[in-house]
Amino acid sequence: MARIKNALTSYFVAPVTGEGEVEYMELAKWISSVTDASEENSEETGFYDGDGNPTTDVLSRTEKYTFEGVYDDEDPAMKFIAGLKREVGEGRKIMFKVVETNGDVVEGPATVTVPITSGGEATEYATFSCTIAYNQKPELTNV
Repeated sequence: MARIKNALTSYFVAPVTGEGEVEYMELAKWISSVTDASEENSEETGFYDGDGNPTTDVLSRTEKYTFEGVYDDEDPAMKFIAGLKREVGEGRKIMFKVVETNGDVVEGPATVTVPITSGGEATEYATFSCTIAYNQKPELTNV
């Protein structure tokens, strides 16, 4: 079985333009950790036509990722995320794309939550972190 480094997965962010081609910026420089923080809502129900054991049905799924690293004000993707931290509602909406190691492209509208671009010990570099969650089931393109 081949092992593949996590760094070979690529993440991209872009403003929502509503028109034409989306111009993505790669969110990678100084990012040290990406966590799949996806959540699912499910219910378990047993039925008389079964064997008495419950069956699990997934009712909804939110695909989201948490990014951590060091903030760089000269990096376009980080600067874009930093510009959202005082926004709410529609102001936090972006386009988000993940290119997986097998070449699959996962893309769609998303929301940025808890963007952090400062703080930490005096002797450390400024912290960067945020969570990006797709707003709906993203489009999957198999490459």
